Amino acid sequence: MPDFAGLHQFWVYLAASPLLGLTMTLCAYLAAQRIGAWCKGAPIANPVAIAIAIVVGILSLSGMSYERYFAGAQFVHFLLGPATVALAVPLVRQLPRLRQHWLPLTAALLAGSVTAIVSVVVVARLLGATPALIATLAPKSVTSPIAMAVAERLGGLPSLTAALVIGTGIFGAMFSTWLFHGLRVRSDAARGFAMGLAAHGIGTARAFQLSPEMGAFAGLAMGLNGALTALLAPWLVPLVTRWMG
Repeated sequence: MPDFAGLHQFWVYLAASPLLGLTMTLCAYLAAQRIGAWCKGAPIANPVAIAIAIVVGILSLSGMSYERYFAGAQFVHFLLGPATVALAVPLVRQLPRLRQHWLPLTAALLAGSVTAIVSVVVVARLLGATPALIATLAPKSVTSPIAMAVAERLGGLPSLTAALVIGTGIFGAMFSTWLFHGLRVRSDAARGFAMGLAAHGIGTARAFQLSPEMGAFAGLAMGLNGALTALLAPWLVPLVTRWMG
């Protein structure tokens, strides 16, 4: 029979330790990956979205505060930086193709970055959003650290920006494959660059699941779009807002 007394003692120890948040995060993601495998890798069964839902459910049912959870889960957050830097490895392997297609990639980067900023500002303005909310929404298509810094500089709410960034990435990872099929975009390079540009890190992770080449181009787009958005957003957002009155 199961040793329920031992399990209870282990739970009491774990609940009083910062390891609880880390353990919860890892178990939730492993369960999400298993669910994704059951769904045969369907885009709708995105492991990040499922893991977030599991963690939110556990926190809500247990009454645990986010601060207590993050005290243990922050180690995973720390690894985001090294993981992003590691994207340079597959990128170097694609350098010959990058040199060959630098002009269309540059055009796509400029068009995608400007469109991501301007479109959300225009829609938010038409719907009557406040300047603070517009500033919060504007950098939603870049990775969280850059997006939060841009939002704070524009007068937005960095914490809300982080949530919007995650939502944008999950949406892009879940529906981009169907969109590419509908538009008959077959090039792995084009698909990957679009996913990294619009869905940042989460889209890049999805791209690596599909193809190393796709992941490399997604990582390139994610990095370049982050840098370009940090440069463009501070003057483009006020310009579009004033133009719309």
